[in-house]
Amino acid sequence: MDFIKKHYEKVILSLVLLGVVGALVALPFVIQKDKEDMDAIESTIMPKPRPLDPLDMTPLDSVLERVKAPYILDFETTNKIVNPVLWKKNVTSGDLFKISTGHEIDAEAAVVTKITPLYLILSLDEVKTNTGVIYVIGVERQATSRGKQQRFATVGEKKDLFTVIKVKGDPSAPDELDLKLADTGETAVVTPRKPFMRADAYTADLKFDPEKVSTRNRRVGARWSFGGEDYIIVAINENEVILAAQSNQKKTILHYQH
Repeated sequence: MDFIKKHYEKVILSLVLLGVVGALVALPFVIQKDKEDMDAIESTIMPKPRPLDPLDMTPLDSVLERVKAPYILDFETTNKIVNPVLWKKNVTSGDLFKISTGHEIDAEAAVVTKITPLYLILSLDEVKTNTGVIYVIGVERQATSRGKQQRFATVGEKKDLFTVIKVKGDPSAPDELDLKLADTGETAVVTPRKPFMRADAYTADLKFDPEKVSTRNRRVGARWSFGGEDYIIVAINENEVILAAQSNQKKTILHYQH
């Protein structure tokens, strides 16, 4: 008792501190119990709402897809007035055709459909032995539109087109004749079975699709009109035809696609 009387203040303070510690220890449990009670009351008064359905983004997605692929207006095949290029009308068929490069109706639109060589043909037609050996040489010059002609020649005799310079085999029945051509100096080899052939000129077949016109067997110097212009064929070889416009002498090379 004396101890308590002497230290009662300390005893009281210790009891208070123990009470405080006990209260602090119990406080989380009390808070948890209160929270559970509040949740129970809240769930009774305000039930948990049902989750919203997922949003349907299909309409917006379709709009975005349309934006990614812009709408293209066709002013080429369906419209001939509001159009970025010039259109012309075929005077023959009435069809419309587009002028994109500017060459659709000039000479560059012409096409070479065929090139035919015109040959100089030399052949050994006959050997005459009545008064010596005389060779009958057939001459066909397709470029001059003449029919076949014949030249009578002996070895070394100079003719207008050739000179027989060499005979191989029996002179009366030769295996080969060598002829020196007067215009080029080249040697033309002629046998009884194989004539000598040299392309001296060419003819050309051409067409111009914008006006659906064509021409055949045209030679150098021939005239041809199309696209509102007159042209002269100034050159033809095995690979191309050259046209010259009469209005300005502008030349156009047309390549032949074999």
